[in-house]
Amino acid sequence: MDFAETSEQSLLRSAVAKIAASFGHRYFVTKARQGEKSDELWDALAGQGYLGVNVPEAYGGGGMGISELAIVCEELAAAGCPLLLLVVSPAICATVIARHGSEEQRQQWLPRFATGELKMAFAITEPDAGSNSHQISTVATPYQGGYRIRGTKHYISGADEAEALLVVTRTGTDERTGRGRLSLFVVDLDAPGLEKSLIPVEIVAPEKQFTLHFDDVEVGPDRLIGAEGEGLRQVFTGLNPERITGASISNGLARYALDRAAEYARDRRVWNVPIGAHQGISHPLAKAKVESELARLMTQKAAWLHDRGLDASEAANMAKYAAAEAALAALDQAIQTHGGNGLSSEYGLADLWGFTRLQRTAPVSREMILNYVAQHSLGLPRSY
Repeated sequence: MDFAETSEQSLLRSAVAKIAASFGHRYFVTKARQGEKSDELWDALAGQGYLGVNVPEAYGGGGMGISELAIVCEELAAAGCPLLLLVVSPAICATVIARHGSEEQRQQWLPRFATGELKMAFAITEPDAGSNSHQISTVATPYQGGYRIRGTKHYISGADEAEALLVVTRTGTDERTGRGRLSLFVVDLDAPGLEKSLIPVEIVAPEKQFTLHFDDVEVGPDRLIGAEGEGLRQVFTGLNPERITGASISNGLARYALDRAAEYARDRRVWNVPIGAHQGISHPLAKAKVESELARLMTQKAAWLHDRGLDASEAANMAKYAAAEAALAALDQAIQTHGGNGLSSEYGLADLWGFTRLQRTAPVSREMILNYVAQHSLGLPRSY
C-alpha cells in the first residue's frame, strides 16, 4: 500500500498549480461575469499537454490515467478556477471514444482531445428522464444508411463552446424489460436541425447551460460509437471518470476555501489576538479540513481502481458524495470565518457558492448515490 504520488504526478500537480495561480480566481470570475470563455487558461494548459494526460500515447496523449486528469481538475479548482468542461470533454467523451470507438474514430478525434483543440459536450439529461436513463426519449432512427435524431436534451454544459456532442439516444426497446436500447452518436453542434437555447442559472462559471432541440438531425453511420443498442454499457465507461473528476473539482474547491479562511483567521485580529486562536473559529475549520482530506483519499482510491481496470463504481460514487459535502461545508465555514467580508466580492468566496452547491446535485445527485450504496454496498432492497 503506497499513498505517495509518483514523481510524474508530483511534477504534473506542481506545473498545473503554477499555471492556475498565474490566472487565479479573479480571472475566472471576471470571465464568467462578462459572459466570456476561459480560453486563455484552457490554451495555456493545452499548450503543455495537460488536457490530454489521459489520452493514449498512440493518439498523441500523455498515456496516463484518470488519476492524472483528476490532479489537473483539483489544482485548477484549488486556485479558484474550476473548469467544468474538463469533466465533460476529456473525462467522459475522450474516455468513451478511446474505449468504444472504431480505429477510424479514434484517429479522427483522440489526437485533438490530446492537444485540447477539440472540446466535446455530453448530452444525456432530458426534461422527463432525469436520472432514469432507461426512459430517454431522444430517438435515432435509420435514414438513408445513417440516422436521424429527434428529441430534446436539458442542462448540457458548454454547448456554446464545444465543437461536437456525444449524444445518448434511444434506438430501440428491449422487449423483455421495456427499457430503451441506447446508442451513442457524435453530432456536430452546427448540424442542420440542431438548436440550442440558454438556461439562465445562478452559477458563476464560464461554461453555460443549454437546452438542445434535435429536429431530424442527420448523422452518418461513421458517427455511431460502438455497436447500436450498447450505449448504456458504453455510457458507464464514462460515468466513473465523470464522478472522479467531479469529486476532484470539489476537493480543489474545499482546499481553496480553507486556504482563504485560514489566511484570514491568522491575520484578522479582534481583542488583540488573531480570530483563529478562538476554538469557535479553529475547530469548524479543522473539521472541514479533516472531511476534505477524507474525500481526497476516497477520490484517489477511485481513480487508482479505475486506472487499473478494476471496478471503481462504489468508490467513485462515494468520492463524489464525500467531496461534494466536504466542499460545501468548507466553503460555508470559510464564508462564516470572514464574517460580513465573506459575502464581499473582494474575498472571492460567495461567488463560488452556486458552483459548489451544484456538485451535490450534478452530474449525479446525492440521493441517487445513497440509493446506489444502500443497494450495492449494503445489499438493501432497491428503492426505485
